[in-house]
Amino acid sequence: MKRLTKLMAGAAAIALATAGCAGSGGGSSDGGGSGDKTLTVWLMNGSAPETLTDALNKEFESAHDGVTVKYEVQEWNGIQDKLTTALASQDPPDVIELGNTQAPSFAADGVLTDLSGDVDSLNGGSWLSSLKDSGEWDGKQYATPFYAANRVVLYRTDMFQQAGIAAPPTSRAEWLDAITKLKAKFGSDPQFQPLYLPGQNWYTLLSFIYDEGGDIAKKSGKDFKATVNAPQAKAGLEFYKQLVDASGTTAPKDNDEQNPEQAGIYGQGKVAMMIALPWELGTAAKDNPDIEKNSSAFPIPSKTAGKSAPVFQGGSNLAIPVNSKNADLAKDYLKLLLSDKYQKQLAEAGMVPGASTDLSALDAKPVSKAMAEASKGGGKAAPATPKWATIEAGQNPLKDMMTAYLTGAKDLDTATNDANTALDAAFSG
Repeated sequence: MKRLTKLMAGAAAIALATAGCAGSGGGSSDGGGSGDKTLTVWLMNGSAPETLTDALNKEFESAHDGVTVKYEVQEWNGIQDKLTTALASQDPPDVIELGNTQAPSFAADGVLTDLSGDVDSLNGGSWLSSLKDSGEWDGKQYATPFYAANRVVLYRTDMFQQAGIAAPPTSRAEWLDAITKLKAKFGSDPQFQPLYLPGQNWYTLLSFIYDEGGDIAKKSGKDFKATVNAPQAKAGLEFYKQLVDASGTTAPKDNDEQNPEQAGIYGQGKVAMMIALPWELGTAAKDNPDIEKNSSAFPIPSKTAGKSAPVFQGGSNLAIPVNSKNADLAKDYLKLLLSDKYQKQLAEAGMVPGASTDLSALDAKPVSKAMAEASKGGGKAAPATPKWATIEAGQNPLKDMMTAYLTGAKDLDTATNDANTALDAAFSG
């Protein structure tokens, strides 16, 4: 219980950075009537469409006589504290969804069931590597992939056409050329931005670092060592600055894509491109319905012509609390949810399925198709360490590094060295 006490003490700091599940009531218990079992499942709001969960729960109950699924949809806000409390109890839910930055922290605190021996039966051969890695701790698998999403470049098809851009860019050089053409066509409007790119969008920076062959950290035993001062990471940051300078974006250099919300900026109709998650287009279209019909997407281009850059993949994992009273039933539930049948339905809903290599259902819409194409170029998650969630929630050294370099407050070497030192301190703290 010492670990759980420590985890609960840190929950407030971690909650801002992570995503997970929150529910009402306790975990699995005997149901009413004849002592039949109840399997309590916590999934997050917006994770799976209701048509999927209705069919899933009905099929599961039909295959397990006397079992009732108590399905509870949770909200992200406040979920870290709620999960911490539930997992410390003797009556937790039986199946939970975790944000992929949460999984290492809970695994390290010993509150999740070891699933290492169940990987094959849980469709492990088709798991997304980025989400598989985030569910590992100390050589064991404590969480399975659920679904992922990655950023694409949303763009105005009408503006591209008017600027004489015949096709979306498929290299960094073509991307910069498109920016030049857009400025030439629309630059007389002082409000126009060919690319809206805030200074602290570190998720996008990671794509450029990955594309250079680098990373922000590498595993060293059970710990991580920062690598943002390596030549590859420096090259990624330099290209980020090149994009910012070339576009002349008015986005703040000292804030991220949520402050102000970039979807709202794009929705005003004066921006030709933004690097975003697919559903941000729907947010932009709330105030300007015409935006959606005049927008499409393409993968973040690589420095290598004809390829897309590897992407940062956020997403969710699934796990079984170690104190679940119905662990075997919970594993059966995961087997069904991670089967090809239901993973296909996740793809049809616009998610990158965590346990399927079939992304064809994402081709139905241009934006989700671009996301699928981008994920094929390679996806990575944040370092799989309990410390990462605290890094994101606190004074993120990556954000400080980007602002310092973009504003000229620090040169490239100083900015990256300082960030490297701060990350190493956080990893070992």
